[in-house]
Amino acid sequence: MFKEVAKKIKNSKKIVFVTGAGISQESGIPTFRGKDGLWRKYDVMQLATINAFYENPLLVWEWYNERRKGIFAAKPNPGHYAIAELGKYVDVVVLTQNIDGLHQRAGSLNVLELHGSIIRIKCTVCNFKEEIKNELNDVLPICKCGNILRPDVVWFGESLDQDIWKHAIIHASQCDVMIITGTSLVVSPANTLPIYAKQNNAMLIEINPEKTVMSLNMDYSLRKSSAVALSEFVSIFRN
Repeated sequence: MFKEVAKKIKNSKKIVFVTGAGISQESGIPTFRGKDGLWRKYDVMQLATINAFYENPLLVWEWYNERRKGIFAAKPNPGHYAIAELGKYVDVVVLTQNIDGLHQRAGSLNVLELHGSIIRIKCTVCNFKEEIKNELNDVLPICKCGNILRPDVVWFGESLDQDIWKHAIIHASQCDVMIITGTSLVVSPANTLPIYAKQNNAMLIEINPEKTVMSLNMDYSLRKSSAVALSEFVSIFRN
């Protein structure tokens, strides 16, 4: 099976990756689902909402500051580096649900962050937006305009940036190979991207140690980690 996949990848003109929390977990970043879904006594799935932020911004910022520390300490893993290296041989676009910036740190040049970035901070009122790559001095950061700052991430109940989403659909619709790795494809609308790719007769490759809700719709499902499988794909081009 791997030889068939390898041949298709090597002959491809454009590969689109759809990545999720699983690839970041291999760098030590928690997925916040299942056993990692509690922070202190709080359900983190409930903290990542706009309502939680306005009800208790200090609590939400405490959690995000802790997450930022963990993300800054994390390093890209072989899966991230493999995707970046593939970009040297073929047109590669990364559509990621992750907010940690590890793809960019590994060297990927064309990354669309569907759910925003924890590294960027934006104002809740004015147009201020900026990457802040160091620890925040204030537990509850305030904008120069006097309003509360927040992480530039898409919380549950919020819409994706429509410009980014539009370009994500375009890339998904143009690729001849889509590799879905580190995501169970349960979060909408990112889980519709393989549908756009399939409409273009793209080959769908799933890399996940476990079956997902869309495994039966894939052309190939590799039950491996991102780091292992993607490193094997890169070796195809090196030889």
